[in-house]
Amino acid sequence: MKPWLDSYPADVPPTIDPDTHASVASLFNDASKRFPEHAALECFGDTMTYGQLDEASDALASALQQQYGVKKGDRVAVMLPNIFAYPVAMLAILKVGAIQVNVNPLYTPRELEHQLNDSGAETLFIYSGSVASLTPIRDATSVSHVIVVNPGDGVGLPIPGGDIPAELGEFIGMADLLEHNAGNKPTAVPVSGDDVLFLQYTGGTTGPSKGATLTHRNLIANSIQFRSFMPEANEPGEEVLVLALPMYHIFGLMIFVAYAAIGAKAILIPNPRDMDAYLKAIKDSRFTVIGGVNTLYAGMTHHPLFKDVDLSRYKVAFGGGSKIFPSTSKAWKSFTGAHILEGFGLSETSPILTLNLMGQEAFSGTVGYPVPSTEVKIIDEQGNALPAGTPGELCARGPQVMKGYWNREQATADTFTEDGFFKTGDVAVMHPDGQFEIVDRKKDMIIVSGFNVYPNEVEAVASELPEVAESACIGVPDEKTGERIRLFVAPTEGSGIDKDAVMAHCRQSLAAYKVPKEIEVLQELPKSNVGKILRKDLRVV
Repeated sequence: MKPWLDSYPADVPPTIDPDTHASVASLFNDASKRFPEHAALECFGDTMTYGQLDEASDALASALQQQYGVKKGDRVAVMLPNIFAYPVAMLAILKVGAIQVNVNPLYTPRELEHQLNDSGAETLFIYSGSVASLTPIRDATSVSHVIVVNPGDGVGLPIPGGDIPAELGEFIGMADLLEHNAGNKPTAVPVSGDDVLFLQYTGGTTGPSKGATLTHRNLIANSIQFRSFMPEANEPGEEVLVLALPMYHIFGLMIFVAYAAIGAKAILIPNPRDMDAYLKAIKDSRFTVIGGVNTLYAGMTHHPLFKDVDLSRYKVAFGGGSKIFPSTSKAWKSFTGAHILEGFGLSETSPILTLNLMGQEAFSGTVGYPVPSTEVKIIDEQGNALPAGTPGELCARGPQVMKGYWNREQATADTFTEDGFFKTGDVAVMHPDGQFEIVDRKKDMIIVSGFNVYPNEVEAVASELPEVAESACIGVPDEKTGERIRLFVAPTEGSGIDKDAVMAHCRQSLAAYKVPKEIEVLQELPKSNVGKILRKDLRVV
């Protein structure tokens, strides 16, 4: 039973074909043949055509094969912001049949070390401004080859990057690899839809972060599913995408793939937090499509420069990663004439499972309908399917759902039902017409400005301090970031806790968005009768 199909407009298909291309590299190859002279990317006031992107990625792919011996199935980590080099590196990796490991360039040494070693990545593309995170832990990782990337690499813009300390050890600049391999082509590698494309790291309420194994078919399927919900913003060679969502996040990466397939131009935003520079970059772009989190849209509508942005070709905005507030969507509509389309998904689902449809007059407050070829059901604690109107855990099955977690068979088995549905860990309710509404999170995950923060990681860092006996953190509502982190700590016997020292330690070991905004000291944290700390009880402290 799929009541949402009755709510689909006539131009939205009930199913899609995830095998339209054998691989994402094939998808880009077709785009470069159809639109060789079209601008594929824009950044720093410069552009790169699809033909130039194809040539640059060929040169880099050749270097990976010939100089570094990268072969099919090898993991190559990419730790870059949204700059020209990101899609160049991505395509090069895909052309040699390797697996891309997406890494946040804001990661600390601790976070980076785990991800590199868990994935077994031997080659790393790293932003020059992020090198300080690699230097102290490089010898403790699996990485043999380091490729340092400056902001203008890929198009030859002389934009200086960060200084590279001698302690980093041997590395090569991406610009040098491109120059020395210009005109070279890699040896073709056969790739199928079942081959792993990305390792997208996600956490859990217990244990270290895990790599969701996303295949070529997963991403191709989700890009088609996504575009099928917006037929009016799906014109080949005509769409202009504002890509403020980071490509190391699967939401931004999937959207880039989806629109590259139809020859769109992507305006890359390296740092959307710099709202002045961001709005100047898109002011005269006449963009048609934009994706973002609530924080981004709120920042845009409150900024005095937004009134000067050319919205004459604007078609659609979509949001996810964190809840879109009704007030934000209302403000957005006052400028653009349309509400933000809210959706729902996870790293494990490439990411979109549900999305609101274009053309709705009112802000729905829901996460919309399942996209084509997606089955969604709500289950109780025993795994029984629940009827519409009854809250339970949202589970999904479809061509966009991951194979499993990298090298974690038990974790994979635990997260799927016997009939192959992925258990999201989110509590939702289905409306009679097939729309879904998220009512709570079964997991204790916190979402800060669209980024997932897993309490156990923050708590583990705080507990490293000898004066901290216990720690627990929760998310509390925040008008700017959706949620902010509140950390509770209890002292060891005979000790006192210096909140500033705890905060400083967290800043040293965690990416900025994971650092608590508030710290509260309790003599003891609430626990169950078996000694488990009860985060839910802290929400009323």
